[in-house]
Amino acid sequence: CPRSKIFKTTPRYILFIHLVICDIILMTLLTLLHLLSYIVYTLNVSLCSLIVLLATAANYKSQMTLAVMSLECYIAVCYPLRHSQICTVKKTYIVIACIWLINALNLLPDVCVALATEPLEFFHSSVWCGNKYMVFPVLVIVWFTLIYTYLRILFTAKSAAADAQKARNTVLLHSFQLLLSMLNFIYYPILLKLQSMFPNSQRDIRFALTVFINIMPRIISPLLYGLRDKTFQKYLKRHVFFAKSICRGVD
Repeated sequence: CPRSKIFKTTPRYILFIHLVICDIILMTLLTLLHLLSYIVYTLNVSLCSLIVLLATAANYKSQMTLAVMSLECYIAVCYPLRHSQICTVKKTYIVIACIWLINALNLLPDVCVALATEPLEFFHSSVWCGNKYMVFPVLVIVWFTLIYTYLRILFTAKSAAADAQKARNTVLLHSFQLLLSMLNFIYYPILLKLQSMFPNSQRDIRFALTVFINIMPRIISPLLYGLRDKTFQKYLKRHVFFAKSICRGVD
């Protein structure tokens, strides 16, 4: 569609769309995992491992995309004349491909170790499915990138004060998004603590934590980022009004 061409030719929007896709994948897998735990409680180890690996990869890709989006803001403010040369559509897709490759290489050792150390019978058994582990290097790199880009934008030239202020707010928003995504890492400690306190309400506890820790942050963070962008606001209003006109026509 010609009207939405800007979303396909602007690196910032391409990265944002990639972020949303990663969050959708993660929410879908987490919801599936939660529903399966309600239905069958335990899952086959192979199926559980596949779901957990895909969810973990989606989570890491989301965090790394936030770091790249912050770098794009930094280049736009601190190197405005070179921004169009550095941040091209082709390079953006290359960076996204590198994010996927890095995540695959990051998870591959775990898969190899599991295949080499666990007996074949283990993968045919059933377990309660969940991921209680986190990888600190990914978080350290992302936080370092966010802090570095924020400080560089903070001390940029006064001639770009207006753009710098907007970019600082954007990087702060990325940090807020990262904090929300990190709630996933406290899911299991809180779950185990609450289950020990209320052993008769385990399923209710899992449902509440899944909604407030895993699902809500993934909905809120892209929504906040999208609504503060004027281009997104324009297209959102257009589609909302179009949907209302269709509903009125049906009535």
